[in-house]
Amino acid sequence: MKAWTRKTLLGIFAASVLAGGLSACSSASHHHGPKSAERMGEMREKMVSRVTAKLDLDGAQQLKLQALADALQAQRSAFLGAQTADPRAQFQALVAGEKFDSAAAQTLIDDKMRAVQSHSPAVVAAMAAFYDSLRPAQQQQVRDFMQRRPGWFHRG
Repeated sequence: MKAWTRKTLLGIFAASVLAGGLSACSSASHHHGPKSAERMGEMREKMVSRVTAKLDLDGAQQLKLQALADALQAQRSAFLGAQTADPRAQFQALVAGEKFDSAAAQTLIDDKMRAVQSHSPAVVAAMAAFYDSLRPAQQQQVRDFMQRRPGWFHRG
């Protein structure tokens, strides 16, 4: 497998890890739409605390987990952009006319892909640093947890 493919897949994996954690933390609230920076910070800290407790991380590992959370947050922020428009409104604008606005849809997708691609190397590096810092037993816990659950921090 080529290095860029492996890095891309690892970046997607890392993003899904954080997204799963953040969505699990947010499932208790019935608020839909973009979260405030303060709320996202709270959810992120809760996710970091849960991972730290479940894996019994030491100080150095916690710093690497924080770096991973920082990289994922930067990627998420870049993906969302300025968020001047509601994502739902952006999609509704694509179907507002008689014909689907293919050019605007492609531009929207291209912008999102550029954001993910530009931040993926940092996410991959942070994920690799964190995972590689885990002891073999902790790495096995991660693999076992991913086998048992449909997503990180799944409730139910």
